[in-house]
Formats: sequence, C-alpha cells, structure tokens
Amino acid sequence: MKIAFLLISVLSSSIMVAARQFDDSKVPGVVVAYSAASSGKYIGSPSLAILPNGEYVASHDLFGPESNEHVKATSKIYTSTNKGKSWKEISVIDGAFWSKLFVNQGELYFLGTDRHHGNAIIRKSNDNGVTWTDPVNGSSGLLLAGEYHCAPMPVIEYDGRIWRAMESAMGPVKKWGKRYGAFMLSAPKDADLLDADSWTSSTILYYDSTYLEGNFGGWLEGNAVVDKQGQLWDMLRVDDRSTLEEKAAKLKISADGKTASFDPETGFISFPGGSKKFTIRYDEVSDLYWTIANVIPKEVKANNEGKNPASIRNTQALFSSPDLINWRQKKVLLQHPDVSKHGFQYVDWLFEGKDILFLSRTAYEDGVGGAHNNHDANFLTFHKIKNFRKH
Repeated sequence: MKIAFLLISVLSSSIMVAARQFDDSKVPGVVVAYSAASSGKYIGSPSLAILPNGEYVASHDLFGPESNEHVKATSKIYTSTNKGKSWKEISVIDGAFWSKLFVNQGELYFLGTDRHHGNAIIRKSNDNGVTWTDPVNGSSGLLLAGEYHCAPMPVIEYDGRIWRAMESAMGPVKKWGKRYGAFMLSAPKDADLLDADSWTSSTILYYDSTYLEGNFGGWLEGNAVVDKQGQLWDMLRVDDRSTLEEKAAKLKISADGKTASFDPETGFISFPGGSKKFTIRYDEVSDLYWTIANVIPKEVKANNEGKNPASIRNTQALFSSPDLINWRQKKVLLQHPDVSKHGFQYVDWLFEGKDILFLSRTAYEDGVGGAHNNHDANFLTFHKIKNFRKH
C-alpha cells in the first residue's frame, strides 16, 4: 500500500509540474486546443461553423510522426456556448482528416477524407456535433474511394446546389504537389448528402510541368467561389518556389458542375499569401470578397530571398477585393517577428453580423520549448475581428 501511495504521489507531482510548465498566457486569441511538440502530434485543419442555435462548433485533426494520419486519422470537435470565450471538447472522431464543418438545411456536416490521401467522406450529426454517422458505404457517406486531398475549404450554396473544391491525389507523379488534380464536388442542397449518388464530380485537372515557365509545383486547397457575373470558380493556392511574389489559380467550373477548365495564360493571378491555404468569402453588405491570408511583408521578403514562400507563415492579414483579382490589405491580424518557430496558418473563418470569426492553427511559445517549427502547430486559437468592414 505504501509503494502504491508513493507511486501515485510521484505521478501526481509530475502532472502538477507539467501543468506549471505549460504556459499559454502569451498566445494570442482564445486557446481552443493544445498539443505539445513533444507528443509528436500537431494541430491541423481548423474548421469553424455556427449552429442554428447560435452556438459555435470547431474542429481540428492531428498530424505528425506519432499520429495515425496515414491509417485512420483523428479529428476532435469542440463547442462554445458563450460566443467563443471558452471551448469544450465534445467528440473525438476516428477516420476524419482535412475536414470542413458546415451547416446545410439546418443540419451539421463534416466533409473531408478519412486519412492522409484517403477516401472522400461526409458525416452528419443530429446532436450539434456530439455523435456522428459512420461513412461505411455509398449510402452512408462514402463519397469517393481512392486517394484524395483537401483542406477545410468553404462549402457554399449557389444555384440550388452546394459546392466544395477537392483534389485527387492520384496523379501519375506520386510526389507532393505533382500528384494533385483539382476538381469540384457538388450536390443539390436538399438532397441526401450521405448518398454518394447525390454528388457530381467535375473533370479533374492534374499537374502540368509547363505552367509558369516550368516553375509550377502544383495547386491545392481550392475555394469554391462565384464572381459577380455568376461564374463559379475553383481558386487554389499555387506552389511556385522561384519567387516570393505569390500566386493563385482560377479554374472555371461549368454550371452543371461536370467540367473544370483552365487557361494558363490568364488563370494565374497575383495573390497575397497565395502559396499557403486561404479562404475567400463574399459579403453582400460591402459587395466585396474577403480573405484572411498568410501575407509576406516587405521587410520579411527582404530577409528571406531564396526561401520557399510557403514556409513563411508568421503574418496573417485581412484583405478585400471587388473582383477576385485585385486585393487590398486592410489589417494585419496576427504577427510574430520569428519565422522559424511561429506561425498562424490554415485559417478558417465566417461572417457573423458586423464581425468575422476565425480559427488559426498557431505555432507559438508554450513554456515547454514551443512548437516543433512554424508548420507543426501546437495550438488551435479562436479570434474575432470586430466591425471588419470599417478596417
């Protein structure tokens, strides 16, 4: 009994020491979740939704050497009943990766893959995220079998359908970037979204080594977005390591959702933060498109010539555009002078009245050595931009 008591005392002391060492007081925003670098599991894929009852629901997955991302990935679901002031974990999902929370017809869904380069799947929750359906076949949420890629990108409603950009990871060259082909998934908004037959996939546009004078490294993590002429586009981040001047690509999607097309002469545009994941949404009040993007400030560019622009993630800024082509920086939201171990990335965000709500995959100091690097984040953080239209 004495030995057992001593062991319990030692374990309790160790837990208390660890608790004292962990410090999130310097981390910007509200901390939703934390995973120490020493765990070998890093915070990925922030996703945010607002439930019909006004509560917020958030998610992230876990990646890294000690995760199960390549087998049956783990995602966690959180809820806030006080407008983001505090968060509570309510669910752990086995077999969900790179997934987006969204509400359709008043019901909550989770759309992504089941693992790193896995099947495309969708789940539904009837209790605000506590329990979820299991996508075991084509009638219960298994949409596409094979190797697919995505991120928590917008699911939008347009012309009676919902739309969500995806990528095939089944290109002929099995390397990051080069293996990806962009396409669009869509379904009638009132269809059974768990039924694979409800969904239409567009043609897939794979990597082309001739693009950007041979500097094209791939496209991924596309946005479904509609321009003011009613044309639907897939706007993707672009890998081009030859310059710190970042780009996006615009793929044209046919009205029936069956065809994707691309003009390499006009389809690449200058886009701040375009080499990292960005989310675009349209705001009817301002009649502008908005994005939160990983911009590289001029002073950072001057000190990092020759680096891969996708590796610079220490600044997030708010931008607006009247036409999806010309973007104006409105406000720097998050920034840290250190590039190597600090990052704010993979932001997912939503409008709520006069405000913007956003989640960030945040790499930051934590009192126990900080993040593994700027990419391998140790925090999920929640933020609010008040009166965003006035910036």
